[in-house]
Amino acid sequence: MRRLSAATAVLLVASQAIAHDDVMLAAGRIFKPIPSATPAVNDNPVTDEKVKLGKMLFFDPRLSASGIISCNTCHNLGTGGVDAGPTSVGHGWKKGARRAPTVYNAVFNVAQFWDGRAPDLKEQAKGPVQATAEMNATPDHVMSTLNSMNVYVAMFKTAFPDSTPPVTFENVAKAIEAFEATLTTPAAPFDQYLNGDGSALNDQQKAGLKLFMDKGCSSCHNGVNIGGQGYFPFGVMEKPDTKLRPTADKGRFAVTRVASDEYVFRVAPLRNVALRAPYFHSGQVWSLKQAVGVMGEVQLGEKLSDKEENDIVAFLNSLTGQLPKIEYPILPTRTNETPPPSLGR
Repeated sequence: MRRLSAATAVLLVASQAIAHDDVMLAAGRIFKPIPSATPAVNDNPVTDEKVKLGKMLFFDPRLSASGIISCNTCHNLGTGGVDAGPTSVGHGWKKGARRAPTVYNAVFNVAQFWDGRAPDLKEQAKGPVQATAEMNATPDHVMSTLNSMNVYVAMFKTAFPDSTPPVTFENVAKAIEAFEATLTTPAAPFDQYLNGDGSALNDQQKAGLKLFMDKGCSSCHNGVNIGGQGYFPFGVMEKPDTKLRPTADKGRFAVTRVASDEYVFRVAPLRNVALRAPYFHSGQVWSLKQAVGVMGEVQLGEKLSDKEENDIVAFLNSLTGQLPKIEYPILPTRTNETPPPSLGR
């Protein structure tokens, strides 16, 4: 086996360093690190008082008709901001039609839900509360519940001092939005890499990042949230199996009624993707490697090799950031005026 001369070895190391620098520069043009500060949201200044209130509302199951289901039920902050199953189980054991999207870093998405029907987090917060297959409540139920507890009334007055009355369904949504805006996960190895630390990713992760860009994955999965910023068909090059893309769910078409939006969905953000199997809007793929393979075939029209899939998965693991430490809140005690739970179907 021929030995490299000292000069050749130095040149090889230098060329590898230049190549890695090129990858870092290219990545910096496509992706952005998660900022350390809480992002602002439109028409809803994020204050400590709103965040504290929104956190309690996020965890309070009494906003639901059954008194069992909270926002955290489907967007579990201990399991990547999602629940355990392919689709969520709601009121009366009804199954939802789609996989619950993660609440972590959702503030960076262009819109909420897989079809983008909610323009922001406060509009998104109103939907599950009223959905019959989810929390099955009404604004009146929510108002009656909150107004029955003096602690909540006082907190709303503090969080919304200019609002009369302070306890409104709109303010509930704004408080939850303020709390959810704090649910970002900065300082992932990839963020450190984007900020100039070349050692934050190992060689396999760097190879996976290069493949992710060269193969075209980053055409859709880009920006701060590595996705979440646009809408694309699921099945650009090849029609997915109906188990992965049920024919009855036509995605964004249900919102726009435009024929070209059939089977179009908001691009899945990939931050913390390794924490939240199963994958796709149908929640039918439990392996991240398998999900990468599916995307290669149906979106790029390419059968990725085993090594390529492994390298891309290694890169995706570098997107796991520092999850905020959330202490479970002690909720106000119900009173005689608090509506009793309804378990009927």
